[in-house]
Amino acid sequence: MQGVFVNGSRPKSKKAVREAVKAGEYVTLEATSLFGNEYGGSVTNAPDGVYYFVGPDPYVSRRFYGQVVKVGDKITVK
Repeated sequence: MQGVFVNGSRPKSKKAVREAVKAGEYVTLEATSLFGNEYGGSVTNAPDGVYYFVGPDPYVSRRFYGQVVKVGDKITVK
């Protein structure tokens, strides 16, 4: 599970992440694995694939879960 930021701060809900992606705001994924091999960076620059996130903070508070699906230029939050 990766962390997620919207415009540099933690979102309050998955709905906030979905709306930010739809509005074209700056959404980033935070790599949290101790073993590496996770993408960390802007959602728009991510390679095509499915990314699972937890929020608002993957280390302290896991109140919502979701996934970002990127195929080409299309980004969907489920």
